[in-house]
Amino acid sequence: MMARVGVAVIGAALLLYFVLMGQKSVLFIASGEPIGIAMGVALIVLPLIGVWALVREIQFGVQAEKLGTLLDSEGGMPEAETELTPSGRIAKADAEPFIQRYAAAADAADDDWRARYRLGVVQDAAGRRKDARGSIRAAIALSKRKAQPRPPLGDEAQR
Repeated sequence: MMARVGVAVIGAALLLYFVLMGQKSVLFIASGEPIGIAMGVALIVLPLIGVWALVREIQFGVQAEKLGTLLDSEGGMPEAETELTPSGRIAKADAEPFIQRYAAAADAADDDWRARYRLGVVQDAAGRRKDARGSIRAAIALSKRKAQPRPPLGDEAQR
């Protein structure tokens, strides 16, 4: 829930920034000076990049949440078999073998999004956010690939 509130606040701030900088960019462009025009264009382009990044993060969050909910409903979420720190993370001493075990399972089932998602959950619990996001992105891509119909085989594929 806190993540959604954070996204809403960032989205509102970005929208306010876009409106205010849009006004400033029009003034810069209207000045007719080359540097003013360049600054005006930059003030339009940079917020657009911010909107793109925000949309990508929201898409990632929604897709990851859908897969997590599905995996949890199937009873497939990993259980903490090790001692956790007070913050809920896996203790550093236990993290590496735990991650290696889930990484081996994900590598053995390289077309199974569930194994890749479980690896991401374990990596996140161990504090490896970058690796976790990569694993969950891979799980999302695998789940999309599984959802698409397979092309026909044989003579039908050549037509």
